[in-house]
Amino acid sequence: MTAALRPELSALMVEEQVRNALHEDLGRAGDITTLATVGPEMAATAEMRLREEGIIAGLELARTAFRLIDPSIRFEALVADGDRVASGTVIARISGRARGLLSAERVALNFLMHLSGIATYTAKFADEISHTAAKVCCTRKTIPGLRALEKYAVRLGGGSNHRYGLDDAVLIKDNHIAVSGGVADAIGAARAYCGHLVKVEIEVDGLAQMRAALTAAPDVILLDNMGPDLLREAVAVNAAHWGLKASDYAGDPRRTRLEASGNVKIETIRAIAETGVDYISTSKITMAAPTLDIGLDISV
Repeated sequence: MTAALRPELSALMVEEQVRNALHEDLGRAGDITTLATVGPEMAATAEMRLREEGIIAGLELARTAFRLIDPSIRFEALVADGDRVASGTVIARISGRARGLLSAERVALNFLMHLSGIATYTAKFADEISHTAAKVCCTRKTIPGLRALEKYAVRLGGGSNHRYGLDDAVLIKDNHIAVSGGVADAIGAARAYCGHLVKVEIEVDGLAQMRAALTAAPDVILLDNMGPDLLREAVAVNAAHWGLKASDYAGDPRRTRLEASGNVKIETIRAIAETGVDYISTSKITMAAPTLDIGLDISV
């Protein structure tokens, strides 16, 4: 099997995100502390150092923050996004005019600490289920404006991306079903509207709804707030629907994929994965991830 390439961020998106963050920080008058205390030609060097072990994400955003403030600043990354790095490691060296280093420092670190925190926390979830075929996935529960960046960090941590928004995949939830008249009707309407290139997933809250969904052949069924015992039953129902033996189930390309969701935690994800579901979605990896502690020390 061909190994997946590491994800990359669009340079245009990176510049837009960083530019907006710098505008927010610098406001109308600029960095008045630095302008008042540091001469325009004073030079400095700096090191970014990890204060705890983690997975790096966001180096290009950090580089761009310094470049946009002062294009003459040199940013040397000593690791790459996606690397698992030990505490105490210097991950980048920056040199140039001190004003630029000081004014870009916080924006650079904010992106780097936040995204590296997500990548690191995602890896903890992924490591918990690495002995299974299940994949941990993020959701649309992200900080507004940062979704693409946070989903990038999830992938660097070994997770998978769910849909990016309301426009790239269909996810029929309980309220859609209630309004549209039923599970099969909702799936049929989605197929008719979207065409063959758009994946259709439907959320169910029990085995009766799941059986009804299987008759309409969605691509994925989301099993909402089901415990491990019920999830195992759901996997058996799916196998029986497709006439599959347990030994053939995981690798059969025809069958409906199953996703477990609902209050998934680091303490519960292993038991969920061991039921045989294909995907486990959780907002925890984006919304509850602590920042990774990264320091920037300047010398002159």
